[in-house]
Order: sequence, then C-alpha cells, then structure tokens
Amino acid sequence: MVERRVTVGWAEGLHARPASIFVRAASAAGVPVTIQKGEGAPVNAASMLGVLGLGAEGGEEIVLASEADDAGPALDRLAKLVSEGLEELPETV
Repeated sequence: MVERRVTVGWAEGLHARPASIFVRAASAAGVPVTIQKGEGAPVNAASMLGVLGLGAEGGEEIVLASEADDAGPALDRLAKLVSEGLEELPETV
C-alpha cells in the first residue's frame, strides 16, 4: 500500500468545483486510488459522491492511497493538486 498524507489547499475544501477537479484527476491517474479523512472509511477517489461525502474542509489532512505497485507518481500528482489547491488540471495528471 502506497500512501500520501496531504493538507487540503482549497479554502472551501473538497466541495463542488475542487471536488470535480480532483475526481477527474483521480479518474485519469491510471491506478485505483482511495481518499480518506480522519478515521473515516476510505472511499474511491474517482467517485464524486464519495469525495463530496467526506466533507473535507480546507486545512484538513486527508490520506490518498493505492495498492498498485506503480502508484507513487500518480499519488504524488494528486497530492500536489490537493495541497496547492489548483484550479485547473495540470497537463501531467
């Protein structure tokens, strides 16, 4: 299991537009990724309802994880997206 702990950089958290940007990036990652907040259950990072259901606020820590052996680079890109609160998908997602 590969994990990245990251602080949500969007002031409004993972809601509406930021969640949409994140879900599109997770879907394009090429590996299955889960996202978890606190002690809650991990959810599919490519699921809009799952991500919105986390209720992750700006400044809160989340955990991105994958069981794929080659998930490190994909998790690094997703972690950067979340921590920097990017408003558009980077070209290298």
